[in-house]
Amino acid sequence: MTVSDELRRTPLFETHVSLGGRMVPFAGWEMPIQYSSILEEARAVRSKAGLFDVSHMGRVDFRGADAASVLDRSLSVSVPGLRIGRARYNIICDEAGGIIDDCIVYRRDEQRFLLIPNSANTGAVLEWVSRWVSSADDVQIDEVTTDLAMIAHQGPEAASMLSDLTPADIASMRPFAAVETEVGGVPTLLARTGYTGEDGFELILPSDAAPDIWRALMDRGAVPCGLGARDVLRLEAGLLLHGNDMDRSTNPYEAGLERFVNPDREGYTAGEALRRARDDGVSRRMVGFNMVGRGIARHGYAITHGSEQIGEVTSGSHSPTLDRSIGLGYVPTGFSAEGSRVQIDVRGRSVEAEVTALPFYSRKRSA
Repeated sequence: MTVSDELRRTPLFETHVSLGGRMVPFAGWEMPIQYSSILEEARAVRSKAGLFDVSHMGRVDFRGADAASVLDRSLSVSVPGLRIGRARYNIICDEAGGIIDDCIVYRRDEQRFLLIPNSANTGAVLEWVSRWVSSADDVQIDEVTTDLAMIAHQGPEAASMLSDLTPADIASMRPFAAVETEVGGVPTLLARTGYTGEDGFELILPSDAAPDIWRALMDRGAVPCGLGARDVLRLEAGLLLHGNDMDRSTNPYEAGLERFVNPDREGYTAGEALRRARDDGVSRRMVGFNMVGRGIARHGYAITHGSEQIGEVTSGSHSPTLDRSIGLGYVPTGFSAEGSRVQIDVRGRSVEAEVTALPFYSRKRSA
């Protein structure tokens, strides 16, 4: 059995191969890392629009009169207060406050929700949420990952490219809005969400329709992009990646995600631990930094001050948008203020870096 035989494939696999995508293993899936060059694809998203296959992400359907309360026990935000047709970023923490995953939750109607975990964490998220379901709860939980495809269409021209493919009033959709509509005649949950820091949409639709919709968007000028460009873009936007920038050893207050946490709700499983982290304070913080000297910070590189290691790089790359090297990492709170100077050990060479505000890049919003 070959490695590829052991990997899962999305409904767009053959499309990627036909377009010359360089396929690599990723979180148990065979996914395109790039088509042309990572930097060219990243620039296309910032200037025009790009397409990403994100069908490897999990999709979990919650239905029933108690669906909202079941999710409210595990998600870091208030679920009953989420309006129909809205999505919300949230964090799933264990009883010690450690981050199991970060997700998007969509409210499709009064008793139906869709949760999108990261691909590698779908099983852990299902196990954790299900742990807090009682026999009295009226809820049905179904993983529907293989039934649905998911396409991210990102960039300043994404809305205009989509406009003639859907009857949805795209112009009126605010960020984190989600509508049940059609795209290219295909029933689609269309959301103004993404992971690039750019305007754009995510399309959740039947698996067998994904190749045709992908081609229709390409015909309108969208550029196929791989996971490499997606990683560069999310780093520029200061968006964290679970498994790199946060995990169960990290709580949301250390990660700078406290604005997405409401720990005071009754029945919230991580509430006690997160209230303690909030009230006691944390000893380290996630920071962004610009490289002052020459060199690219990579995941796992030591962050130092003088001869002492004070932290570790969690993500780092050259930014094609900003034309400089950037990175993320945890440092003691005494080094977390904007303008603080630290050093990065780049293959045995100490390179100066400066702590900066996040995000590194923020798109210009029209007036």
